[in-house]
Parts: sequence; structure tokens; C-alpha cells
Amino acid sequence: MVGIYLSRTGNTRHCIEKLVMLLDENAKVLPIEDEDAVLQIMETDFIVLGYPTQFSNAPLMVRDFIRENASIWKGKRILCVATMGAFSGDGAGCTARILKKYGAIIAGGLHIHMPDSVCDSKLLKKSLSENKQIVKTADQKIESAAARIAKGIYPREGLGFIYHLTGLFGQRLWFYGKTQHYSNRVKISDACVGCGLCAAKCPMHNVTMQDGRPKTNGKCTMCYRCVSSCPKQAITLLGKEVQEQCRFEKYI
Repeated sequence: MVGIYLSRTGNTRHCIEKLVMLLDENAKVLPIEDEDAVLQIMETDFIVLGYPTQFSNAPLMVRDFIRENASIWKGKRILCVATMGAFSGDGAGCTARILKKYGAIIAGGLHIHMPDSVCDSKLLKKSLSENKQIVKTADQKIESAAARIAKGIYPREGLGFIYHLTGLFGQRLWFYGKTQHYSNRVKISDACVGCGLCAAKCPMHNVTMQDGRPKTNGKCTMCYRCVSSCPKQAITLLGKEVQEQCRFEKYI
């Protein structure tokens, strides 16, 4: 078993690490951008794949990772895990359908509600105590799912026709353009001090440092790591102002 994840601000990483540890404490867990991720997938038969949902879709970075490594999935059993701030629809199904095209066996799907991580929008913001309760409830769901999986009973959330329709008409169809391409909307204000943390955090290498200043290359996967980490709150993406720097460690 191996756990592979894309995590925005730490939510998905926590969920995958906890679930995999409960299933196999000796299994490795790697971020999707790790250079060893493909090798680890090739060397194991069971993969837990986790990512945050974006407008009821999997991030383009995750979908591209699956497609660009099409040859490694045949015969692999995969549990798709989608984290979400509010609504997912068929979050797990979005990758399951692609994986099945390449011969993967979808063992199950799991949706986990976590604190919202879109740092520059007020829409889903909650108090610290509310977010802590969300994490507590998520941990209980993960523990329950792990106990069932250990007995051979896999969750089926996000899989199947009804889930597909829910995700499609609930959000994905209306925001189709936002998830089909990488974003070029990262904005860096004059508050930036050129510390380079954003470049170090970016899984897509979308942010690079040139002459002591960050430059973007139009290939943002909307993970919000740079926005949530900037010490000067100088970066925004979908909104115009940082509302909260959302990081998982605040909620534990």
C-alpha cells in the first residue's frame, strides 16, 4: 500500500496520512509532486489517492498526473479520497473514471469534509472552534472507514451515476472553465518582500524567483499553498484580499 496526495493547506495530507497509517502503519505516504511517487505506485498493488475538490472536480494537476503516467495504473486497486470544504458531488468519481480508462480497479471512494482552504474568499469561513470540530468529525469518519476497509467493506462515496449527476449539475458544469486549464490569475502585491517561500511551496513550479522577486508562469493548480504561507499576505488567487491563511495545523 502507498498513499499519494495533493494537499492545499495540509487538510488532505492529514487525511491520507491518518487513513493509511490505520490501514498499514508501515506504508509510505508521499505528495504527488515527489519524484518517487510514480516509482512507489509501480511497486505496490493498492494506492490511496487523495486530493481536494475544486468546483466538484479533481485538481488539474491530479488529472494530468494520472494521464501522463497512463501505463502505471493497469491492475492497480485504488481508493479515491476527496476532501472538500462544503460540496463534492462526485469528487472521488472524477479521478475514478479516468483511472478506469487506464485499467485501474477502483476499490472505493471516500469524501471527507475538512475546513475550507480558499484563503481569499469569505464564502465558507468558519470560526476556529467550528473548524476544530470539523477536523474531529473527519477523524472519526476516517477511523470508521478504516475499520470497515479492514473487514473488506469499502466506501462507495462519489462513485456511480447519481453522484456523477450531482457533481455535474451541482457545480462542475457551471464552473467548467475554471477547472479545465491551469490558472494564470495569481496576483502578487507590492507587500511582497521576496522571501521566496511561495516558490518553495509551489508543487507546479509555477512560482519562480527572478532578481529577488517572484514570477508566475501561468500554470497554477489552485492549491493555495503560496497564499496560505506568505508572511506578508501578498498573494491572492480567486479573490482580491486574503481573508484567512488557512493551514491545517491551526485546527489541532
